[in-house]
Amino acid sequence: MIDYRKTKFEEAPRDVDVVLDTVGDDTQERSWKVLKRGGVLASLSAAASPEKAAANGARGFFVRQEANAAQLATIADLVVSGKVKVNVETILPQAEACQAQELSQKGHSGAKTVLRVIWGIAELVLTAEPFRPRVRR
Repeated sequence: MIDYRKTKFEEAPRDVDVVLDTVGDDTQERSWKVLKRGGVLASLSAAASPEKAAANGARGFFVRQEANAAQLATIADLVVSGKVKVNVETILPQAEACQAQELSQKGHSGAKTVLRVIWGIAELVLTAEPFRPRVRR
């Protein structure tokens, strides 16, 4: 595990078998440097260039997932039961959506910025950045 706040991951040990890129852009570009020949770059954010993969002797994949109601219900149950903890830093009303976006782009606090959206009688809470649950062990 590499703490990206203290160390640039591309300066850490190399010859990694697999990189899971959840950011894209420059992070994906830097990820090619750490893969060993024959390694795999799996990206959740952007398709990996076949030319870059070939130039680095690696393989690149774009991983997409369709929303599935049963899986989302299972995740919700894990959160409610406490097996998965969602670390929320800030909850803002819909009127402060711009501030929520600014907070999510400022840095990596390790916690989520949540935007509370009200639709009639029902209330829906949306995260202003990708949901990455942490599993308690």
